[in-house]
Amino acid sequence: MSDPETDGISCLWMRGGTSKGAYFLADDLPDEPQARDDLLLRIMGSPDPRQIDGIGGADPLTSKVAILSPSPRADADIDYLFLQVFPDRALVSDAQGCGNILAAIGPAAIERGLVAARDDLTEIRIHMRNTGQIALARIATAGGRVRYDGDTAIDGVPGTHAAVPLLFDSLAGSICGSLLPTGNAVDAVEGVRCTLIDNGMPCVVIDGADFGATGREDREALEADGALKDRLEAIRLNAGRLMELGDVTDKTVPKMTLVFAPQRGGVVMTRSFIPHRVHASIGVFAAVSVATACCLPDSPAAAVARLPSGNAFAIEHPTGATSVLVDRDGEGRIAGAGIVRTARKLFDGRVFPRV
Repeated sequence: MSDPETDGISCLWMRGGTSKGAYFLADDLPDEPQARDDLLLRIMGSPDPRQIDGIGGADPLTSKVAILSPSPRADADIDYLFLQVFPDRALVSDAQGCGNILAAIGPAAIERGLVAARDDLTEIRIHMRNTGQIALARIATAGGRVRYDGDTAIDGVPGTHAAVPLLFDSLAGSICGSLLPTGNAVDAVEGVRCTLIDNGMPCVVIDGADFGATGREDREALEADGALKDRLEAIRLNAGRLMELGDVTDKTVPKMTLVFAPQRGGVVMTRSFIPHRVHASIGVFAAVSVATACCLPDSPAAAVARLPSGNAFAIEHPTGATSVLVDRDGEGRIAGAGIVRTARKLFDGRVFPRV
């Protein structure tokens, strides 16, 4: 491997869904996790709330890393490892996946020559190393090249782009081992009724009214409410143990999601903590977990949700809504899930870590 400080490292900077991140080939990074993470902290500019001496964007949504490699699995084309680089802490976490960053994995794999583009449409099966599960991505490749232009809009991203449908094999228990780690649709944690659920992302789903919230609060108001955040963190620490996640003090899961009656014609309104900052929207897998919680009778989400007649669940959030495609069986249980995102290549070049 060449000297990264002198020669730089090949890097794709891409938007995936409503996040941005640095996309690397595994061969271009150290194999040893501690050395790799130290390098990524220096690339992103952490720890520093502004990440002024790196390429991170001073927000968890823009301080993300994807590592790609050919997959040795017979059922996958690409291996994808997601890493969350904390802006203000010397911490890199692989404790969760990221469905937004996932949206650009297919395009990045083609850009880097890991997968050959077909004419018109290229299907890529992606092994998500964080959870061991498979996602099928369908990438527009008219003329044998990735097309980023199109007419699909997603809330939280200006303009329109090519659609990236993502279809998931079974997501239940992605990290916790089962859809409902406690076996219950509702648990009392710190005296609050919660649904502890993992259908792609471990989440604690709580009725926001139990905290005096309305669902109309903006991110800044919720982040400034120290009492609310302290109460949520106490619940999160206890829920982590109940969800078989152990001590989650330094982990990015479970996510804390407040739910409210929908306000814009969707299924449910959310405010998602990831886990300490308020998400500008909601993560892809968190949206799937929340949509699933809405289908659990007597759960806090079901109590406020308005279920659709079809399979499109609009999960409302501060900047719009995320549409989750949900397949339900004859008893109304979730049988499968998918989502439509967009992605765009922002730059391709070499990044130089802080020395």
